[in-house]
Amino acid sequence: MSSTISSSKSSITSKPISRRGFNKSLLAMALMVAGCDRSPLASSGQSGSLAADQDQLSADQIKALTQLPTIPAGDFAVTDFGAKGDGVTDCTASIAAAIEACANQGGGRVVVAGGTFKTGPIHLRSNIELHVDSDAELSFVTDPKAYLPMVFTRWEGMELLNYSPLIYAMDATNVAVTGGGVLNGNADNDTWWPWKGPHKEQHWNTVAGEAQQPARNKLFEQAEQGVAVDQRRFGEGSYLRPPMVQFYQCRQVLVEDITIKDSPFWLVHPVLSEDVTVRGVTFISHGPNSDGCDPESCNRVVIENCKFDTGDDCIAIKSGRNNDGRRINVPSRNILVQDCLMLAGHGGVVIGSEISGGINNLHVRRCEMSSPDLERAIRIKTNAARGGLIENLNYSDINIGTVKDVIVVNYYYEEGPDGDWMPQVRNVRISNINVKNAQRVFVLRGFPDNQLSGLSLHSVNVANADSLGVVENVQSINLHNVMVNNQSLDLKALLGS
Repeated sequence: MSSTISSSKSSITSKPISRRGFNKSLLAMALMVAGCDRSPLASSGQSGSLAADQDQLSADQIKALTQLPTIPAGDFAVTDFGAKGDGVTDCTASIAAAIEACANQGGGRVVVAGGTFKTGPIHLRSNIELHVDSDAELSFVTDPKAYLPMVFTRWEGMELLNYSPLIYAMDATNVAVTGGGVLNGNADNDTWWPWKGPHKEQHWNTVAGEAQQPARNKLFEQAEQGVAVDQRRFGEGSYLRPPMVQFYQCRQVLVEDITIKDSPFWLVHPVLSEDVTVRGVTFISHGPNSDGCDPESCNRVVIENCKFDTGDDCIAIKSGRNNDGRRINVPSRNILVQDCLMLAGHGGVVIGSEISGGINNLHVRRCEMSSPDLERAIRIKTNAARGGLIENLNYSDINIGTVKDVIVVNYYYEEGPDGDWMPQVRNVRISNINVKNAQRVFVLRGFPDNQLSGLSLHSVNVANADSLGVVENVQSINLHNVMVNNQSLDLKALLGS
């Protein structure tokens, strides 16, 4: 084995969501101007904070306490409102009418069955389940103008007004997307994905002048300068792609049994939400930023029995970017990932990079990860511009076939040491991990003045590794029964500690 080592480290009452530092009147005005009539705080009537919720929860407690939505009885077939599953008729208005009728009756199921239904954005409301039957597909139009007027959203961890997500819910309670059918975003090399612009992994058809980078830079600058959200107006001409499914400040959310494919951007993105369950979902999208499931600043999340085959991270847990993440200051916490299959992707289960609000209490167990195109299994990516406290992460009983890097903790992601907000990573426990083939076991990179510590490895076996990898500025790692290429690994000795 060649090695490169450099060193110098049951139900509960829902708690409200706090949006500290946020101007409610400005947001309400911004949404009114943008044509969105629902403020994310308008119907909450609550105060408090995610951070003041339960004490540390075990994996089983998270599973037991995460509340599923309660949907009233009654079906509203979209075909009864004029929708046609011929793949040609625009069903946007018919689906909206079915949702409106369902809401007026106090809620129920809006049912899509029997064909391919072409549609623009779908906005869900409280007590409504969008059920896409196994013989149905929602095929989303790719004309960006269809996703106007703008709505309040988060894009790469920063608040703004932008194109509507393809399926969107704001400040809703008891909301679901279910069924054995397909959500098809129709993004490909000619639609949506080219807005990424030139990139080292480019495989889409870029168009001169139609790329996200200028608007992305502008949004970063506005967030860092504290520009009011009502002035962060993007949408048409900005080329910031919308996510596929986004629940913003929602409670008791379920996404179940559907297949999601070819998303413009992230596939399932719950934000500032609690009691979120994502189960039995198949994620297939190989475009730029095709993250599978990205819970952001959420509390009590269960992701289980899902299959991920993506062009970016399979699961990425987030809590806001840089100044905006610190302004809102809501961590992701009490998250359970179990019994999932990760195929292609930049990472299997990833923390960050938008993690400025921190993360507390993650459990990942009984997962399978394997693909020549899976770059990393366990990954933490952050930097000195993000900061954030990352603590109490538990990974256990994971089988990994083929992967490039097994365990990555990188303080040098993007901005690296350029910032005043040092990352903090502590109490990371990795146990009962079996790996068949890896290029590198570790990429562990702390800062010289903020060395990495707090990692504990128990019963980790890497059968075949090309190299041990890179370990720099690591203060300590606890090792118990760690084997690499049939040899016991004593990393403390290697680091001279």
